[in-house]
Amino acid sequence: MDEILDGLTQIDCDILVIGGGTAGPMAALKAKRKNPEANVVLLDKANVKRSGAISMGMDGLNNSVIPGYATPEQYTKEITIANDGICDQAAVYRYAQECYGIIQELDSFGIRFQKDQNGEYDVKKVHHIGTYVLPMPNGDTVKKALYRQLRKARINIINRFMATRLLTGEGRVAGAICVNTRSAEFLVVRAKAVIMGLGAAGRLGLPTSGYLYGTYENASNSGEGYAMAYHAGAGLANLECYQINPLIKDYNGPACAYVAGPMGGYTANASGERFIECDYWSGQMMQEFYDELQGGKGPVYLKLNHLAEETISEIERVLHIVERPTRGHFHEGRGTDYRKQMIEMHISEIGFCSGHSASGVFVDEHARTTIPGLYAAGDMANVPHNYMLGAFTNGAFAGLDAADFVANVDFAAFDKGEVDAERARVMAPTKRDDGVPPNQIEYKTRRLVNDYLQPPKVTAKMELAQQRFEEVRDDMQHGMYVRDAHELMRALEASTILDCAEMAAAASMYRTESRWGLYHNRVEYERDDENWFCHTMLTKGEDGKPAHEKQDVKPYIVEIAEDEKDAYYKQRVGATSSVAAE
Repeated sequence: MDEILDGLTQIDCDILVIGGGTAGPMAALKAKRKNPEANVVLLDKANVKRSGAISMGMDGLNNSVIPGYATPEQYTKEITIANDGICDQAAVYRYAQECYGIIQELDSFGIRFQKDQNGEYDVKKVHHIGTYVLPMPNGDTVKKALYRQLRKARINIINRFMATRLLTGEGRVAGAICVNTRSAEFLVVRAKAVIMGLGAAGRLGLPTSGYLYGTYENASNSGEGYAMAYHAGAGLANLECYQINPLIKDYNGPACAYVAGPMGGYTANASGERFIECDYWSGQMMQEFYDELQGGKGPVYLKLNHLAEETISEIERVLHIVERPTRGHFHEGRGTDYRKQMIEMHISEIGFCSGHSASGVFVDEHARTTIPGLYAAGDMANVPHNYMLGAFTNGAFAGLDAADFVANVDFAAFDKGEVDAERARVMAPTKRDDGVPPNQIEYKTRRLVNDYLQPPKVTAKMELAQQRFEEVRDDMQHGMYVRDAHELMRALEASTILDCAEMAAAASMYRTESRWGLYHNRVEYERDDENWFCHTMLTKGEDGKPAHEKQDVKPYIVEIAEDEKDAYYKQRVGATSSVAAE
């Protein structure tokens, strides 16, 4: 099984969508519906039917902007404040304007959302300012319903092919090079436009359990989208703004503020005291979590044992069936019961994920990257705090714009030598008789990430990380070996993880200030709006190393008053904020 074969095939399509999780399928659907004559191909390294971060479902929409509960202006203000002002609002505002239509479309797919006794969407408040959380009682059906739509639209689906590099030519995207994860045969896809929906870099840091795949994020999301965009020359924004989450210790799943919070659960210290008023995930919230631990008041817990039996039963029904069915088994094995004791939490490993922070491939409000014809959406694009609904909505934007783009262009010519060079790079580990297996390369990289990049960030430690990453790259390029096609896929993931680790270190070194709470807490520097109120853009330099530049934040669509800007830094119990839910 998984024998390595020799083969190369080329196909042509109008639009290639890479990533079959959330953003990718919606992009493919929208492109095909807008131009039924277009040849749209959806490619995934696993199987689109059960791939991506929503493979087991989702318990709710974290950021629904529903008329009567929130306005686009309010939501845009909230996300701008949560992101310390570093936000090009056009993309956020367009999302806020159009996500309600996507909710209605998902509803028509058979994905049900919680409604009140009057038949209206039952939206809950979790965020610091507004009300945006919409529970999904049958959220385990999301992927099934989405797949039915793909089949109905006759989208061409290619499973078990992993994209490894993008092709460019004539100043725009030209396609992608892919390898079969079961046979190692190559596929070159020539495309007029490429949409990437490859998810977060979820295997960047190493969980405290030590398990390579025991991550908070879907473990199959190893950051290929970030790495491919980087090597193609696209700009990546604010990679120093890590994703760090408050998770159930040892299980590494979410404490689920979005489920437990609206029902009366909250984050508490070892004395059972609530110390933050808002459990919405943000860098500032994580800084408060960290400070509580450092102040000797930890561990920190999820407190539910003060709630009524019927409330706890409902929380269990959602948390133990939808999204992460293993959670109930974990608590049973651990001997923890929401009714009897608080549940210990901890601080997660780091990752890249715009769904919970703001680090990603730079895109505008149409999901266009800095390379013409190349689009990005979902957790790998830099639209901040966009979650699952953001992936659906921005994926839709990408598909619609790509359908227009391909109507006016032909295939771009590319250098065939790029294909030969990529085949040689990918297959190099198969040519060795012995060496270092990819799981050891991955483990070492991720352990170094934990040792030297986990915030608070220290310059000397990050410099050591960069030195050690170079050593790992030398081991990878000259000593890594694989025995079959499956291990080859793991080797390619290990290469991607190392790329992301190097970018994380370089971006963090470049921004010489602290911002976004714990996400980019550089202990030697204070926040510096005079010099660093900007995006940091990372590209691949001529020397093959990360290059950096500052990019201005575009003028706001929704103004933020001076006394509102620091609202997310006033979350500790007893602090006051002047921001009103408009």
